[in-house]
Amino acid sequence: MQNKGLIRLFAILFGIVSIYQLSFTFITGKVEDEATTFATNKIAETEPNYVEKRDAEQARYLDSIGSQTVYDLGFTSFTYNEAKEKELNKGLDLKGGINVILQISVKDILKGLSNNSKDPVFNRALADADEASKSSDKIYLDLFFDAFDAIKGDTKLASPDIFANKTLSDEINFQMADDQVRPVIRRKIDESIVSAFEVLRKRIDKFGVTQPNIQRLGTSGRILVELPGAKDVNRVKKLLQSTAQLEFWETFKANEVAPFLIAANDAVKSIVESEKEETQEEATSEIDSLLSDINQDSLDVANQVNPIFDLIVGGGQTGSPVIATFAIKDTAAINSYLNSREAKQVLPSELQFARFLWSKVEGDAQTVDLYAIKSNREKEAPLSGSVVVDASQSYDQFNKPSVSMQMNGKGAKIWEEMTGKAFREQGNIAIVLDDIVYSAPGVSRGAIAGGNSEISGEFTLNEANDLANVLRAGKLPASADIIQSEVVGPSLGQEAISSGLTSFLIAMSLVLVWMIFYYGKAGGFADIALIFNILLIFGVLSGLGAVLTLPGIAGIVLTIGMSVDANVLIFERTKEELSKGKGMKQSVADGFGNALSSILDANITTGLTALILLVFGTGPIQGFATTLLIGIGTSLFTAIFVTRLLIEWYIGKGRNLDFTTPITKKWFTNLNISFLSKRKTAYVVSAVLVVIGLSSLFFINGLNQGVDFVGGRSYQVRFENVVTPSEIETDLTEIFGSAQVKTFGAPNQVKITTKYKVDVEGAEVDEEIQRSLLDGLKKHLPQEITYDEFVNGSGDRKIGVLQSIKVGPTIADDIKKNAVWAILGSLAVVFLYILLRFRRWQFSLGAVAAVFHDVLIVLGIFSLTWKFMPFNMEIDQAFIAAILTVIGYSLNDTVVVFDRIREIVGDKGWKDGENINLALNSTLGRTLNTSLTTLVVLLAIFIFGGESLRGFMFAMIIGILVGTYSSLFIATPVMFDTLRKSMGKKDKKK
Repeated sequence: MQNKGLIRLFAILFGIVSIYQLSFTFITGKVEDEATTFATNKIAETEPNYVEKRDAEQARYLDSIGSQTVYDLGFTSFTYNEAKEKELNKGLDLKGGINVILQISVKDILKGLSNNSKDPVFNRALADADEASKSSDKIYLDLFFDAFDAIKGDTKLASPDIFANKTLSDEINFQMADDQVRPVIRRKIDESIVSAFEVLRKRIDKFGVTQPNIQRLGTSGRILVELPGAKDVNRVKKLLQSTAQLEFWETFKANEVAPFLIAANDAVKSIVESEKEETQEEATSEIDSLLSDINQDSLDVANQVNPIFDLIVGGGQTGSPVIATFAIKDTAAINSYLNSREAKQVLPSELQFARFLWSKVEGDAQTVDLYAIKSNREKEAPLSGSVVVDASQSYDQFNKPSVSMQMNGKGAKIWEEMTGKAFREQGNIAIVLDDIVYSAPGVSRGAIAGGNSEISGEFTLNEANDLANVLRAGKLPASADIIQSEVVGPSLGQEAISSGLTSFLIAMSLVLVWMIFYYGKAGGFADIALIFNILLIFGVLSGLGAVLTLPGIAGIVLTIGMSVDANVLIFERTKEELSKGKGMKQSVADGFGNALSSILDANITTGLTALILLVFGTGPIQGFATTLLIGIGTSLFTAIFVTRLLIEWYIGKGRNLDFTTPITKKWFTNLNISFLSKRKTAYVVSAVLVVIGLSSLFFINGLNQGVDFVGGRSYQVRFENVVTPSEIETDLTEIFGSAQVKTFGAPNQVKITTKYKVDVEGAEVDEEIQRSLLDGLKKHLPQEITYDEFVNGSGDRKIGVLQSIKVGPTIADDIKKNAVWAILGSLAVVFLYILLRFRRWQFSLGAVAAVFHDVLIVLGIFSLTWKFMPFNMEIDQAFIAAILTVIGYSLNDTVVVFDRIREIVGDKGWKDGENINLALNSTLGRTLNTSLTTLVVLLAIFIFGGESLRGFMFAMIIGILVGTYSSLFIATPVMFDTLRKSMGKKDKKK
């Protein structure tokens, strides 16, 4: 090996840089342990909600030392905040937090650009685009243009009632053709999405989590937001989804609205009584149209005397802006009553444009106030948040958190007029954010000049900070709906770290011991290179700012198997050279040289599948692909160069190296198995297994598709005691209509899946479902558990929701399509690579036939066993990662075998397959050795790596077993049967 000195220098520098990059992780970990100790000593376990208090105290401690030096290297130093930015990023599954994909509503942007056009063609095109988006992967704007073209008739996009309006008059005029308007609208849509991205980025930057990630996904209006370490789930969702539509309105007083409430109550009462009689007599269901949005607790209103007044629990004082106070559970019923045709018929002229809005819900409060806003025909507020130029968290006159705002000159003038009028008329001004009344103060000291104002409303400190944050960042140009989300509780993240570290150490130990057992001192050198390889992987991950996830740890552990495979190939080839009587140095040189082709081919094919994963995967799957790609690069470097440096250093001192031990010396020698003579039996066995699997797939069990592919919500919930899934499923089915509940790992832990309202977006829907979930599980939980404790899984006993996932039906279709393309893409790329490498399509056909065989076997086993296996076997993105890894491993194994066949047949001729058997026998030791070490690694993760990885690991274990079999009994025989005629003719010519 030439340039040894340069390679040695590079390896040393590479190692030093990796240690330097990882040192920041150790430093920040040490500081955070000190913060934890500080918080533990300050907050006793006897205090109520001590877990949350300790978290807050720890956050304050870290914030206070953020600018202090914690890492001094002499020539440079780093503060805690600087070191934190350089530490190894941990994903949600290791740290807890939230990962969401937001869909910016292109429909809302189009409405805004059209000035909320009432044109029937425009609005029908929007409705048609809505419907088409449910089953199409085209972006919404293209669907709108298609729908408009299909129904437009003589109507043009540049119509004065659509886009040729005052807002767009500088760019669109009524003489422009549709083809000229489309590019303008596309640009405006893109500008709005960029604006939304910037607004969200500003909000997130001020949120306070370290290493947030926000990125735009293509041109579809989707934005990915990852907030590792974020603990308050509801706070995050409200921060992301709030459009920050701030408005200031005058309010009606309770006594002004009371006559209407009386008339509306009578009107609704008559229709309710009428429908009740019809229901009793004819069992009709017309009342459902009136009460369609009323929850189960309010369905007995038909038996009440006064449907509206019987639900009032307070409020309604003369002169008060609060019309009445109701229980939160009754708000849907009240909305239904006030918006009914019967109520609108008795609406007096002075209330013609009134809007009824609810107050902000305070914590765990069970009631909410109703306000009546003095709106207008256009529903435009006299003053909006667009005039706010600055906002900050402050404290009101009662020393409670509030938000102070500063308006521009125009806003200040309108604000002075509004407050002056309110003072003269003893009225109130409602401060409304996203149609929720935060406060409705009166004005007691005259008109307020200067544009200063304040929002109060029983805020927590975090809520006040968040509100100030969103007001400073500005409003979103359109609504942002969460179409996919994953929430991982901090306790589950800590458990994942522990289980991942345990599985990693066990797998490493077993492999290290095996290498020394099988190869003696040479195995020890391989172990040193392997440990150095792991250091480099973590160093590169840290240096690149990549995110380490639990599947990422699985990728690293799989890399261990691949690194071992490279060393096994080298050692086996070196042993062959030694058996030919060559000297030690020459044997080592030839062993490394002869193994290089197989090592490169095997790693390139696996690397290609990893690239496909990286392109088509999301979140944790990309983490898996990233670590696998990095691992391929570092394992090649350590196996080819570092192991060789160590071996040549050792034998350079005149010492011999046997590459074996007394126990293993005779293993896999002098084998003469006739693999090809058994190929027909193998064909039959494989055909039977594939047919059984396909029958189960299509006619019997199918597959247990997860929410990734079918849409829905899933919750991983932990209880104090053992629970019965069937009992919980019965309770939740009554609430959600349908629900699946299965034990997930420990007997006190379940996974709950439901499609209830999966196509309805909004933070309030998520909260409604979570509160309903808490109600359904209440009898299995401590009675004192609060909603926040349940949702965040961070109560004193670490129970409640540990993880939640939501996938909308549209993005579920996209995920499924991407998964199919990932598998087909990997097969096509690898087929072409093998074709180019071996120059015969028969080799490609054999490899792809083996891969199809392996994938079908894995799918068949999952289909046959998912109903009774004691662990989760859902088909999700992680499963697709497992399938692609199986493809990569199977190809890896097949390519090594093919490489040896090509070499031996090239030297000794075809001889009717005799030399193919020779090649298979010569690689059997390597094949079984690599498969065994990889299986040991996977079994360690399967047993010790945590419940969330078991299905993933099971697929890979089956894949490794089947892949080893198929390279010998499927790939090679298929290649042989398709190539034998042409090769036989060549032998005859010779």
